[in-house]
Amino acid sequence: MIQKVKKQWFLCTLIVLFFAVIFDSSNLLVKSGAFLKNNNAPHIMIFLIFIISGLLIDSDQIKAGIKDMKATLIALSVILFIAPLAALGLGMFPLDTGTAVGLFIVAVMPTTLSSGIVMTKTAGGNMAHALFITIVSNFIGIFSIPVILPWLLSFLGHEKELVIDQGGILLKLVIIVLIPLAIGMFAKATLFKKRVLPDVKMQIVNQWMIVGIVFISLAGSKKTLLENGEAFFYILVLATVFHSILLGASFFLVKLFKLAKGRYESVVFMGSQKTLALSAMIQVTYFSEFGTALLVCVVHHIIHLMMDGYLCTRMHSSHPPNNE
Repeated sequence: MIQKVKKQWFLCTLIVLFFAVIFDSSNLLVKSGAFLKNNNAPHIMIFLIFIISGLLIDSDQIKAGIKDMKATLIALSVILFIAPLAALGLGMFPLDTGTAVGLFIVAVMPTTLSSGIVMTKTAGGNMAHALFITIVSNFIGIFSIPVILPWLLSFLGHEKELVIDQGGILLKLVIIVLIPLAIGMFAKATLFKKRVLPDVKMQIVNQWMIVGIVFISLAGSKKTLLENGEAFFYILVLATVFHSILLGASFFLVKLFKLAKGRYESVVFMGSQKTLALSAMIQVTYFSEFGTALLVCVVHHIIHLMMDGYLCTRMHSSHPPNNE
């Protein structure tokens, strides 16, 4: 029983954190989150996550990840095709315009930059492949979002011309993903070449930084969550259903194409998770009149972290990774 609770600490921490921030009448947590955000803590945390990821990745994982085109294509099919179609199907229900817009924004997003990679490693999957999917999907997203999002919005009678800062996104990928990853890999190949790195402890550090990023997101979103209290509950259900569809589709495809343990984890987590930073930026830039659209982006982010946090610990518990 104690071991089971220990394995579920990540999910329990996220749940406690959510209620602590929402019901903190003093708003001390909100102020703390705002202070961290204003001092670039999220970017620093993501930078450190990828340094640690570089320390955890080995050369065999990199080769296997890049060569595994079947798994890559399955993940990209969920990200680029199944997610928008699932959102379109859910959009057929009587949703208010802001909620539908938020759902469509989330659906066209590339995969998240950090949490999916950490969860893939925790579940016993190939972290290098998860990173490869992250880079490829975010690069493709630069060109796919301005095409797919207006198509989805046309079903609502909205016409928006989206101009994505392609250079800015590429620069961000280089600075907070590729550079720290290279630092970590270089350090492992030189400084730690003859030492056995404590993988489990480093994974826990990564998970705590994910908790930190969620805390900052929650603190910054508390006002939006409370101001849209009535909408929150059905958006919560909507986000849960949407993410469940993506997870179900991912599991179905890895079963259909017979991906073995060690290959399918990255497909499941990277295919179903969506980045919050870019979705929030698009909402604020192009759809600021729809406050509930931002709420959908935030709630889905929280939901996928909680659902996938539980899932990755269950997968780890059922099939302990061989690389620990």
